[in-house]
Amino acid sequence: MDELLLLIISSPSGAGKTTLTHRLLQDFNELTFSISHTTRPPRPNEVCGQDYHFVGADTFHEMRQQGRFAEWAEVHGNLYGTSVSELERARAEGARALLFDVDYQGARQIKAKLPEAVGIFILPPSMEELRRRLESRGTESAETLERRFAKARQEIGHYPFFDYMVVNDELQQALAELRGILHAERCKRHRVAMRAEALLADEA
Repeated sequence: MDELLLLIISSPSGAGKTTLTHRLLQDFNELTFSISHTTRPPRPNEVCGQDYHFVGADTFHEMRQQGRFAEWAEVHGNLYGTSVSELERARAEGARALLFDVDYQGARQIKAKLPEAVGIFILPPSMEELRRRLESRGTESAETLERRFAKARQEIGHYPFFDYMVVNDELQQALAELRGILHAERCKRHRVAMRAEALLADEA
């Protein structure tokens, strides 16, 4: 089996990460989504067990104390974490790639434990457009919106940590760039070396 590709996608709130992630999952059947745990309430279009595992703070802290998270962070007053079991699930299902939708804090923790993971940072075309997208959601209070917008600049400052950057100005173009990254990473030598070795063994 080829090596499991670990793909991290991060962005400031409102840059379009969730939309791009969902489209990428539709395009690649062998790509599995790592479902994070969070203490924030679900948005109207979100499904528990599909978008996130929505849990209470007590449950989250218990899981953290038991060492069940590969990474966790507090973001905008809510807790988010990636369960270690997500990697086990992906391998058991025969997935070729596992996609993590996390912020820069989570990305750093995942890379610290799994340095082979590939980090992609989604940028908005401008700060004005980022504010417009946040406002168009209509799901958050004015206070929460301002907090997210204020933190966006700080989050963007962490871009040097990532391997790739995609500017989400036009959705189809950004999606095409993400597809290209995924295709290129899947073809890297160390990910398919076992197939070459198998061919050499057959010749012997």
